[in-house]
Amino acid sequence: MMSLNLFIDTFLGTVTDVIPIAAIIFGFQLAVLRKPVTNLMRVILGFFYVIQGLTLFLMGLELALFPLGETMAMQLTAPDFLSNFKFSDGQQLGWFDYYWVYLFAFFIGFSTTIAEPSLIAVAIKANQVSGGSISVNGLRIAVALGVAIGISLGSYRIVAGDPIHYYIICGYVVVVIQTFYAPKLIVPLAYDSGGVTTSTVTVPLVTALGLGLASTVPGRNPVIDGFGLIAFASLFPIISVMCYAQITQWLNQSQQTEPEKAQPQEVQSQEYKEQ
Repeated sequence: MMSLNLFIDTFLGTVTDVIPIAAIIFGFQLAVLRKPVTNLMRVILGFFYVIQGLTLFLMGLELALFPLGETMAMQLTAPDFLSNFKFSDGQQLGWFDYYWVYLFAFFIGFSTTIAEPSLIAVAIKANQVSGGSISVNGLRIAVALGVAIGISLGSYRIVAGDPIHYYIICGYVVVVIQTFYAPKLIVPLAYDSGGVTTSTVTVPLVTALGLGLASTVPGRNPVIDGFGLIAFASLFPIISVMCYAQITQWLNQSQQTEPEKAQPQEVQSQEYKEQ
């Protein structure tokens, strides 16, 4: 009964959210472009699938992902669990005693980003537009590593209680510096990568992890410290993608210079033989 009420409420809320989108699309098509909608029944069926899919997805978040993320954070920060693996000798726990939290944050950030549908779509389009110079898997792994490192660092910030703006300002300083040295082809894509990662799969688990950490770590406020992990998940993929492009460019340049160095040696050996 509770699930049925949740389904009805979520379905009605999703319909309310989708109606303005449909109204704008059909309004521009009919009033501005003044052309009929091609494959109208197919489009209507697609909107029905969108509403149904979003409804089930939001229910899944409410019933599974949010509680699971909070439960994992609470279990990983429980005093009984931490006391079995702590490095410090005293009774008070240090930030390094939460290393299981950082590992969990890293792996959950990597795995959810690799499975992110929006990232897969962007990576495929980038590969097509660039003529194959941008690898689909390479871009996905670079973005996933950035999200994983960002969420791990964000989890450390919650445990340590540091102000968030120090990390964000320093991160964007690095981004600005990288922008001048990274290949121009990759810079806009790197900036977009920070947005596509924080979507349907990543946000629910990361948000639940942050709130669960802030609720269980002593001295932390869920309202002040629980949010902010999404900012780390958006910032660090920009850095990691530009790093990936810079490393790839450096490797390509080094491979091109090796034959050029070998060529003069071959010429010299040929001249020696002729003499």
